[in-house]
Amino acid sequence: MEAAQRRVRLLDPHTVNQIAAGEVVERPASAVKELVENAIDAGARRIEVELVESGRKRLRVRDDGTGIQPDDLPIALQRHATSKITRIEDLFVASSLGFRGEALPSIASVSRMQIRSATTDGVAACITVEGGEVEPISYESMPQGTEVVVEDLFFNTPARLKFLKSDQTELNACLEIVQRLAVAFPELAFTFRHNNSELLRTTGDGDVLGAIAAVWGREVAKALGEIDHYEGNVRVRGFVSGPHFTKPNRNYQWVFVNRRPVRNRGLQTAIDIAYRMLTPERRFPVVALLLDVEPSRVDSNVSPTKMDVKFQQEASVADAVRHGIKQGLLRMGMLPDASDLIGANQALEQTRSVMGSGWIFPSGTSGTPTEALIQAQRPLFAPGSISVAPMAENPFAVRAYEALLDGLRVVGQIMNTFIIAENHQGMLIIDQHVAHERILYEKLRAGRGVVPVEKQSLLMPESLHLTAYQAGLLQENLEPLAALGFDIEPFGDGTFLLRAAPAALRRKSPSEVVVDILEELEHGGNGCVSPTRDGIWITCACKMAVKAGDPLSLAEMEKLIVDLCETENPYLCPHGRPITLVMARGDLERKFKR
Repeated sequence: MEAAQRRVRLLDPHTVNQIAAGEVVERPASAVKELVENAIDAGARRIEVELVESGRKRLRVRDDGTGIQPDDLPIALQRHATSKITRIEDLFVASSLGFRGEALPSIASVSRMQIRSATTDGVAACITVEGGEVEPISYESMPQGTEVVVEDLFFNTPARLKFLKSDQTELNACLEIVQRLAVAFPELAFTFRHNNSELLRTTGDGDVLGAIAAVWGREVAKALGEIDHYEGNVRVRGFVSGPHFTKPNRNYQWVFVNRRPVRNRGLQTAIDIAYRMLTPERRFPVVALLLDVEPSRVDSNVSPTKMDVKFQQEASVADAVRHGIKQGLLRMGMLPDASDLIGANQALEQTRSVMGSGWIFPSGTSGTPTEALIQAQRPLFAPGSISVAPMAENPFAVRAYEALLDGLRVVGQIMNTFIIAENHQGMLIIDQHVAHERILYEKLRAGRGVVPVEKQSLLMPESLHLTAYQAGLLQENLEPLAALGFDIEPFGDGTFLLRAAPAALRRKSPSEVVVDILEELEHGGNGCVSPTRDGIWITCACKMAVKAGDPLSLAEMEKLIVDLCETENPYLCPHGRPITLVMARGDLERKFKR
């Protein structure tokens, strides 16, 4: 009855603005995004972003753009006030990053904000807003441009404030916003500071690859190749890595449509398809794609953040992305082309097979079986000679050990990735990488930091130049990494010195392994990283293990299988991927109708 008596009423403007702010300004990064985009739309050439306490306490955005007329300042603080469109039809041809007219009033309603803007060098108009209450305009001296200072964000909405994540996570989100825009607009000079520390600076010289180097680092930029492809009224340009250079997550895959950072599942799928069968499982290439699409063919007004877009012909855009990446990789020599395949076939015609075992020898040799071939034919263990290893203390491990080693004989290696063997069960196919990963993981876990890991001192210490976020993550995990054999010490300003590494790394670069571990742990829990010791063991074991494509000698393959049999679970790696596939003798015979 009480509900039926409620009357319909209009909400007051302050409540309306706070509701709108909940859609537009979710966190400090949202405010940074809106203010920097306004600066870009104002024709700025230099943009400075400065944060205190990850933007919770204070954030400042300064530009040298055209500025705002004094009479327009109060109007700009009203909802849906904008200089970028005048009618609904303009939405379909809008080339500016902003156009909804919601950012400034939304931010002002949940903060203490001051705007200073000058249309020429000399005098600037200043306006102050606290929680949506606008104070009279004042004037002061300032060069041309606009400066927006936002203090005490969400001071009047404590419910929103308590849902913010850690300072490091919020800082990372703010930095990524500016990094993406720096790549999309390389002709603009960006500076990003946090608590008086400079975290980003771009030159504004128009070089996209230079901007990528400033954002992702020079090592990543050196691994990228340029693509430029035009198809179906869509231009796809940017930079991509070859299949040999991948990352453990999608954080290095950025897509821009008309220079706007976007999310689109169809484009993500197109990238995955372009690299299908080229990159290892759970590894992702580095991609920075800039798509130029006619504005009338793309809808950017899908969500208040404008990150989600829809295309009039989504399939054709996805095809352009897929074909652009493929052709770019071919031009850069990262994929075999037709001439390579012809050459390979001609080389195969000049070779002949020996003993029908799949071992290939160059034409002109005698074809006499080598010692390696002879050794490959012998069983590893004589019948009845199997003894259970001390590590196999549970019944499952004992049975697995006995079952795998019973009559085991290594046949060889195919594709430098899979070990082929046989035992009394039938034929075995063993993935060498995940097998070694299981072995190393259990050794690291068994030691639990008590038994020192064998490590190798480096002749020359290697420098680790990390992002601010990665440096904090490494600082928190120096102790567990030291237990794994990494001797790392801080060297100041985001730099660390690597003096020793686990001996098990073999021919791998220790510094690259450390960076890879940090990147895999970096986004383990929605950006809020709290890696467990077990997680570090798993990650480190993955990085230290032999890789797909590493050739192994017969002795190495035998040792790998014996060590695998001593693990608790020789059939699954720590990530849950299969290690060993068994094709029983009966199944194999049925395949050939025997």
